[in-house]
Amino acid sequence: MYARTFSGTVYGIDGISVTVEVDLANGLPQFDIVGLGGSAVKESRDRVRAALRNSEFTFPMQRITVNLAPADLRKEGSGFDLAIAMGILVASEQMPLREEKIMILGELALDGSLRSIPGVLPILLEARQHGFTHVILPYDNREEASLVDVVVLPARDLKQAVSFWMKPESSEGWRSDGISETADGKPALLNRRNAEPVHDFSDVLGQSYVKRGLEVAAAGFHNVLLVGPPGSGKTMLANCLPSIMPALSVEEAYDVTKIYSITGMLTRQSGLIRERPFRAPHHTITSAALAGGGAQSPRPGECSLAHNGILFLDEMPEFSRRVLEVLRQPLEAGQVTIGRAKQVFTYPARFLLVGSLNPCPCGFYGSADQRECTCTPQQVKNYRARLSGPLLDRIDIHLEVPRVSVELLGERIIEESSQVIRNRVELTRRTQAERFSQRKDFPFNSGMNGREIRQHVQVDQAGRDLLRAAFEKLGLSARAYDRILKVARTIADLELSEQVEAAHVAEAIRYRALDRNVVG
Repeated sequence: MYARTFSGTVYGIDGISVTVEVDLANGLPQFDIVGLGGSAVKESRDRVRAALRNSEFTFPMQRITVNLAPADLRKEGSGFDLAIAMGILVASEQMPLREEKIMILGELALDGSLRSIPGVLPILLEARQHGFTHVILPYDNREEASLVDVVVLPARDLKQAVSFWMKPESSEGWRSDGISETADGKPALLNRRNAEPVHDFSDVLGQSYVKRGLEVAAAGFHNVLLVGPPGSGKTMLANCLPSIMPALSVEEAYDVTKIYSITGMLTRQSGLIRERPFRAPHHTITSAALAGGGAQSPRPGECSLAHNGILFLDEMPEFSRRVLEVLRQPLEAGQVTIGRAKQVFTYPARFLLVGSLNPCPCGFYGSADQRECTCTPQQVKNYRARLSGPLLDRIDIHLEVPRVSVELLGERIIEESSQVIRNRVELTRRTQAERFSQRKDFPFNSGMNGREIRQHVQVDQAGRDLLRAAFEKLGLSARAYDRILKVARTIADLELSEQVEAAHVAEAIRYRALDRNVVG
């Protein structure tokens, strides 16, 4: 007897529909799974056998062959258990054969209960494109699955999954209250934020110059580097940055949620991720953990987990040179490509890089307070050489972060809140969205190519003269020259100016601290 059910797996960041074919034949009892399955797929034989028996179904004592098609695509994970078990029940005529296209996902415990699996969102997005209207999956995956326009049938165990199969049209599907539909039928966020930000710029005393630079960085999605002595507030300022970032669009939220889904980092209650990610890996991280990797099926790294959000590298020179150089591809292309013998995986990695460093190993080189630097010139040179020129060229804004004076700490004046700054950032974001309305990938000023810079960055004569002088005096590269223009365009947008004026160019040049060598 032959039967067929449908399941799915993840390939890179996208879902793939998998046909589960089951054949029962006379002969010695045997259970084979073919179709290039990994070790977890092979082990499903024992899980399925025990789950069927403990759920009071009959396990057929025949030759059972299960094929996972397409057979030339490697399949990993335990998400095929439920589809295999239900395929056996159909093939052994314990369940009827159905013509509807029903996606079946889930890992089986030995007692027949269902455990959640990663990657549900990208699998269902792909399934919806291929005409699937229903999905039977573990109860703990219900919130994630409800983000896709299919009838979600969350089951707690194999028996409940079978009851859904018997009458899917009469079963009430799960519907999350975390999304709604817009006029065009697309899902939309009900709430922009899950909670108030933990860190707020009103808690940061002084540092108006740095706050302004971070506002520019958030408005145009410009990479930023914070340079200052220990205790000046670099880490706190970086942690405040998410509170002024523009809200995620629906498309951006889906991209972020897909990445966290395939890595298994969504909680049981997680629906659509509404906050821009903030990732801060330790300096001992490896290049594979940062960019992504793995032996058979590579997984996204920190660069992809920070997609559409912030990647914060505290004390950047403490990271290994090899790890830092891995950042060059995602900073330039917005994605990470990982090659294997027979497969190539591409993960999105368009993030705002925030880095911090001291001016020297001891941290007090050029400090205005009473602390003296104990580093030799060679030590200072070697410390800064850990950040290569090509990497620094890809960072738009370099900000000096001085120590806050004790007088200011004692005054405790009321500072501008993140919400006020965020309002300006979102207004600038809307300006860029209109400017780049034809672009679908990254509608921010930092993503402009050479043609778009010539089209949208109209600098007045005084600004061009100032830029020419800075280029000659500072010895800027062509990439740094373009990045100054992009930052100037964002500054002009914040000032609601269509023309990029000399003042905007001057402020953008001021944000190139390392080019001006002001910290050494």
